[in-house]
Amino acid sequence: MLETNPRVSNIEQATRDVAVPAMKLEAEGEHVIWLNSGDPSKYGFQPPEHAKKAFKEAIDSGLNGYGPSPGLPELREAIITREKKLKKVKLDTSDVLVTTGVSEALQFIVLTLDKHGSEILIPDPSYPPYIATTRLFGGNPKGYKLDENNNWEPDIDDMRKKISLKTRAIAIINPNNPTGAVYKKKTIKDIIDLAGEYGLPIISDEIYDLLVYDGKHVSPATLTKDVPILMLNGASKNYFATGWRMGYIAKIDPENALDEVWDGINRLARLRLCTNTPAQFGFLAAILGSYAYLGRYKKMLNSRRKFTLKRLREIPGLDVVAPRGAFYLFPKYRGPWRSDKEFVLQLLKEEKVLFVHGSGFGKNGKGHFRTVFLPPRSILEETFSRLERFIERHALAKVRA
Repeated sequence: MLETNPRVSNIEQATRDVAVPAMKLEAEGEHVIWLNSGDPSKYGFQPPEHAKKAFKEAIDSGLNGYGPSPGLPELREAIITREKKLKKVKLDTSDVLVTTGVSEALQFIVLTLDKHGSEILIPDPSYPPYIATTRLFGGNPKGYKLDENNNWEPDIDDMRKKISLKTRAIAIINPNNPTGAVYKKKTIKDIIDLAGEYGLPIISDEIYDLLVYDGKHVSPATLTKDVPILMLNGASKNYFATGWRMGYIAKIDPENALDEVWDGINRLARLRLCTNTPAQFGFLAAILGSYAYLGRYKKMLNSRRKFTLKRLREIPGLDVVAPRGAFYLFPKYRGPWRSDKEFVLQLLKEEKVLFVHGSGFGKNGKGHFRTVFLPPRSILEETFSRLERFIERHALAKVRA
């Protein structure tokens, strides 16, 4: 038997890994309520019609060949327009690179920054690819604490303690996955100041920047004066086109500190040739077209968010911080389970409801689980009735024991 690279064998992606036993149950004829994935298309949310039309027209017009490695020039111009309008950020087309989703953007950045054993500071809890990608390329994902007692805001003191001579960048995810937190302006400013003090760039994941229900999203790119920012965004969440796999990196680099890094990232882009050409035309139309759909969708999502929060807070044994953005809640549970993964898998087995175990998002996620509030209210009601029944049953069994 051929041996594999151990870094590949050890890859974990919690949101997808838990789907394996759920698919097995469905193959046996069971019906599972899937709340493990932030995929709005599963619950009727679709990209805007003008974007879908442009995607289809590109295919029908024969625009099915290779595109430029950095992305179509007109799409990059549209991204520049978007970021200038939303964040007052000035970019040139050479500062924008179109990627196959934010996942590829992250891979390009981590691989380019990596020196053997180097560290990237990531939020803890964090979206799992930040952990897995850094490890895959030989680096060390070093988690800094998100403070549950402070609405899951980054703990700046803990972040400072985690910086070492091996640190290559600080990553932030805002609005946050898995907690739904939206960071205060002061927090963002503190992170910028800390990064500047140690000469570090910031990787700023802003894929949910338009999906804020309470407060306002603040981008580091809006506040920085000299600290370089690699801003990540794409079509998956704000434009509800998860399967199109459209993302981008925008480089904000006031003092040209990232010239070599940016050259490396573009070399990787050329190595993989290009992203999906017809999808780029769809993404272009989404950015430049009407955003009326977004108002309707946010109203629906906000209603489901409020119901989910209310319902979870009614269940004994659960504590949850109100999310202010994205699609997620990250409750803490109490009970007899030996681990959060056991909690999630036992719930799946007994009640056919699938969440994601909190430890899959990092050490600070232990004792939690992540759920989405994407489904309609009828599904959410059934979900939390099953969850409440499950928790009460096991709490009673513990008392009897």
